[in-house]
Amino acid sequence: MKVQLSHPERLVEVKGPKRVKELLRDLNLVAEAHLVIRRDELVTEDEFLKDDDAVEIRPVISGGS
Repeated sequence: MKVQLSHPERLVEVKGPKRVKELLRDLNLVAEAHLVIRRDELVTEDEFLKDDDAVEIRPVISGGS
């Protein structure tokens, strides 16, 4: 599957199928600190991603005044 990451921005290929939580673990990313988006929809940690999926992983950003 194609995985678009930001911070730093890069595109990686990952062999599927696998659950979202496995993908994040394989990429050394903390699940609670990242959003995974497939076809403009958020996906949960337990959803399966197929080998032909394209996903985007964005860091969770919070802030205040």
